Amino acid sequence: MQNRLETLLAHAGYDPDPQTGAVIPPINLATTFERVPGEDPRYVYTRATNPNREQFESLMARLEEGGDAMAFASGMAAISSVFQLFEPGDRVLLPDNLYYGVRKVLADVFSRWKLRYDYVDTTDLSAVEEALREPTRLLWLETPSNPLGHITDLRAISQLAHDKGAHVAVDGTFTTPLLQRPLELGADVVVHSVTKFLSGHSDVLAGVAVVKEGSELAGPLREIQQSYGAVLDPFSAWLAMRGMRTLAVRIRTQCLNARRIADFLSEHPQVAAVHYPGLPSHPGRDTARSQMDDFGGMLSFEMKDGAEAAKEVVRRCRVFRRATSLGGTESLIEHRASIEQLSAIPDSLIRVSTGIEHIDDLLDDLSQALREG
Repeated sequence: MQNRLETLLAHAGYDPDPQTGAVIPPINLATTFERVPGEDPRYVYTRATNPNREQFESLMARLEEGGDAMAFASGMAAISSVFQLFEPGDRVLLPDNLYYGVRKVLADVFSRWKLRYDYVDTTDLSAVEEALREPTRLLWLETPSNPLGHITDLRAISQLAHDKGAHVAVDGTFTTPLLQRPLELGADVVVHSVTKFLSGHSDVLAGVAVVKEGSELAGPLREIQQSYGAVLDPFSAWLAMRGMRTLAVRIRTQCLNARRIADFLSEHPQVAAVHYPGLPSHPGRDTARSQMDDFGGMLSFEMKDGAEAAKEVVRRCRVFRRATSLGGTESLIEHRASIEQLSAIPDSLIRVSTGIEHIDDLLDDLSQALREG
């Protein structure tokens, strides 16, 4: 019987422990395993593989309907490992709005790798087609983008890239497999910062890359994971699966809260713009509806009175936690330009990650934070 995603998550991908019958698997912290001469052991050394990491990787491959999954010590470790698949001089094409950590690692680390990269508006198919005239090995995508919520047509863009011989990788952190499945839409690789919505409790640092069935990238990516050693530790793998058991119910509430907050902000006189793909006014709403099951728990908005007004709103919040990151049970708010140093984003922009609090408490908090004077 084919289990639906919610059922796979509720059971966190494993059967009862065969030795004890426990419905929650044990944590196997061993770094090395017995090797009997003449036998081929399943586990040898935890950098290569571990029962907990193997369970997590198997679950992620099933959720994304991919061929294989590799778990890493952080989302950036997963992202960097994908970039390491390519040779010095190879070209990567990226969206002009994306997570600043990607810009930073390309500028600070992969510039020495001699990896070339350019930016393009991936919401504009003709612009992408033109940019792909130059030989490109990888097209990196985010949709919705961080932090402006731009929507990219994954089906159309993936086809354009493949026609030019480029691989397609998608950062799926904002959506999780419950809201969007990039491999089904044509991507070759989907990457998640497990730290965020997947684990969902702001207590795990982890990343994962899932490759489509039969992809030529699977073997080299596994080799990078095991040889470089930035692997997910057993306890973090166990914690991530613990958190993922409630993902379906968490993200349902987060989407509902985000929609209500976006509606509230879009009518507020001090707010200049709201970036949320669920709003009828969003230019990418139709594309989002065609490839997403819901519009997500992330949004951003701009204040009419500029940066200082935005900072003051953040300072006044009491229910929203004033912190970086996203996807946890607690709602977070931040003045994004204070965090991002490499991105051309409005200095009046506030980013919001909605949690699972009562929506009236969140709206009351924003109302008092947006008060005049």
